[in-house]
Amino acid sequence: MLIDTTIHNTTSQIMKSLFDKDHTITIFSKEAAQSIAATAIKVEPDNRKITLEIKYAGLSLSPYLNNDTISFDIEASRHGYDAEEIYNIEHVPAHIIQIDPDTYHLTCQLPHSIFSSDNRGALRVPFVLGMQARVYLEVFAHELNIEGKVRNLSVGGCMVDVRLEDSIALSVDQILPGVTLKFPNGEAFNTQGRIRHMRPFGNHGHAAVGIEFIDMSPTSTETLFHYVAEAEFEAALRSGTQHNARARSKLFIADAKEKKMQRQEEHDQVVSTQHTPLLRGVLEIAQQLQIMLMFMKNKHLFPAEILYECADSILYMVNHDRKALQYALTYLHDEPEWVRHAIQVGSQLAMMLISRDPYAYKTREAVAGALLHTMGKPLLISEQLPSLKIHMSPSHAEILKQHVDALSKKLSALDWTPSPKCSDIILNANERLDGSGYPKGIQAEALSEIVRLMSVIKIINKLTHERNGQHPQQPLDAYRWVNSRPETYEKSLLVEYIQHFGLYPIGSLARFSNGFLAWIVDVDAKGMPCKVDVVKNLAFKDTSIDTVLFSNDFNQIGRLEGTVNPSDYNVSMKKA
Repeated sequence: MLIDTTIHNTTSQIMKSLFDKDHTITIFSKEAAQSIAATAIKVEPDNRKITLEIKYAGLSLSPYLNNDTISFDIEASRHGYDAEEIYNIEHVPAHIIQIDPDTYHLTCQLPHSIFSSDNRGALRVPFVLGMQARVYLEVFAHELNIEGKVRNLSVGGCMVDVRLEDSIALSVDQILPGVTLKFPNGEAFNTQGRIRHMRPFGNHGHAAVGIEFIDMSPTSTETLFHYVAEAEFEAALRSGTQHNARARSKLFIADAKEKKMQRQEEHDQVVSTQHTPLLRGVLEIAQQLQIMLMFMKNKHLFPAEILYECADSILYMVNHDRKALQYALTYLHDEPEWVRHAIQVGSQLAMMLISRDPYAYKTREAVAGALLHTMGKPLLISEQLPSLKIHMSPSHAEILKQHVDALSKKLSALDWTPSPKCSDIILNANERLDGSGYPKGIQAEALSEIVRLMSVIKIINKLTHERNGQHPQQPLDAYRWVNSRPETYEKSLLVEYIQHFGLYPIGSLARFSNGFLAWIVDVDAKGMPCKVDVVKNLAFKDTSIDTVLFSNDFNQIGRLEGTVNPSDYNVSMKKA
């Protein structure tokens, strides 16, 4: 789409920069847990208008409208070594026309300038066209720090962009003991802050956090005015509205340390690979679960529609290509532990239940319960338990055992009552046959079969992943461990699990006798690998491979010796 660049209004200049690259547009509301994807179908730079098309099957668009205005993010994808760009536009007038039952056109009147005012009337400067500054949030005094990027700045506060998984430690109205802004040239500004609002940001697993600066001294206020003025000049210079002969602001000229950090970020983008549709689906579920948590913590809202869309997505993927889904689940290694565990356990539960009865109507509720059953853990984050990534002491572990009650209390406070099947899994997934589980120590006959099945799936998942510093077991060792405890786990369900997923599960890293390591992509009817992705020749440890082989070519890599722990060989799934 070509835009006439002779029109000198700053908003059009920004739009041109973003639309010239691959981009996504997301309509959002601070009151709605789900965002709406949009496409720009018409741009009128002379009139500062843009027409967006959306597909929306919901009952009403009113949650996204505020006095006939809408808000949206434009997110430009990186290409090579281009800087990331995200532009946020809030409360622009919009005229809505319904084209058909699910299609709407929104004609938006864009602001004349990229600059706006914050809630206290101070000038808000967006960081656009490659402007960058980092932010470091001290969440609990001397306990937890979160890194992010500044997206706009005023003398009253800033909006920062943090990873969605890091945002679980944050809440609206929370006091932050330290907020440090670090500019590319190394200069830094530190103050205290209060979180005023939070929301999902764009489509790639980020959260936007609005922070108000508090308890600033006169000297700090004067310094901040200087930084805002410099940012305003830089934004005007980059957008073409500042023709002063003065050189660009030294704040935004990267020093050696910042350049090194930027090169690493750029490298991470360059080496990334394309997602398969199933992998995109799995990662979308991981993101949606974290968005659910954000709204549960900060709004009196339980987004049930997100939960059931996630459950339905898993059921669809199981029925569409179970083996491909099983392989895609391995890519969750970088997601928060509670998210990874919930999705993998929920997906395996769906696979086993569907194999029993493809039409069982209660399967959907069981999967919903499996997706929810770990969500109480991040609800417990506090100064006493500052992170779920720390090495858990006995006192931390005792706090974490309260996660079932924490989730139950939160759902009750949000006036959401799960179905009996969903509730059974939420409340009892951690119980054991011998009463050694928690929170109630319920024993054998009192546990439903689906809970007994869940306990087998959960313990194998726990044993085969690194947790709290414990080395992961190989599947065969995990099976032996569970088999040796018939008083705790039902043997017949373990046998069913092994029949379903085999001794060499899809997604495991296999070692072959000629010194090759390969991901198991597919197995045959006997559970033996028949398709692998060869990623390492141990004779050349510093060199990576990416070669797919089928069983008739396995003589090139030798006989299968067993599965191994990827971290022992510094091997991981590559994720875009």
